[in-house]
Amino acid sequence: MIEDIRPGLARWVTPHPEWKPEEDYLDESYRDVASALHVTADALVLVDPLVPDSLWPELDARIEAAGKPVVVLTTIHWHARSRDEVTKRYDARLGGEPQGVRAFDAGRQDEVALWLEGARSVVLADAVLGDQHGGLRLSPWFKFEEERERTRLALLSLLDLPIAIVLPAHGNAVLEDGKRALEKALGRAPDDRFVSDTGGTGQ
Repeated sequence: MIEDIRPGLARWVTPHPEWKPEEDYLDESYRDVASALHVTADALVLVDPLVPDSLWPELDARIEAAGKPVVVLTTIHWHARSRDEVTKRYDARLGGEPQGVRAFDAGRQDEVALWLEGARSVVLADAVLGDQHGGLRLSPWFKFEEERERTRLALLSLLDLPIAIVLPAHGNAVLEDGKRALEKALGRAPDDRFVSDTGGTGQ
């Protein structure tokens, strides 16, 4: 089910395709995978879409109702998910920055955070997670302290934005006082210092 957050902004979650409770490198924050939908002045934007079979009719209906070209954005390369199928199904454009959408470098690999100006929202990949208590935390999946700090510093530029909502790919969304939650996450080291032997990539 696609959940409306505010006009022109929606989110849905699906079970993580690789989450297994017996494996330490994917903790409870990764139980679900989030995808976002944002309607801008000139496009309907889908961020990291993972679409189960049961959701296609609802997504079809929303795209038809919007009557806008579809743009598919990916926050990091391993979040390809249903991207190719979505792109083909809706004759969508892959990548770019539609009006009102801006990408911020997250300081590692090709990861970006996406600023959705009209919704005053930030969509995050794996650098920052919902902490499952209503807030946010830096991801525990960094292999090296230097990488964690480089990413933290890169994301500080987001705090210049009038953020209301933060939509991480994993863990709870922050639907009020998003800027404050992000300030808190970026202003301190993560509580969980676990470093994955696998490299901590997600889906």
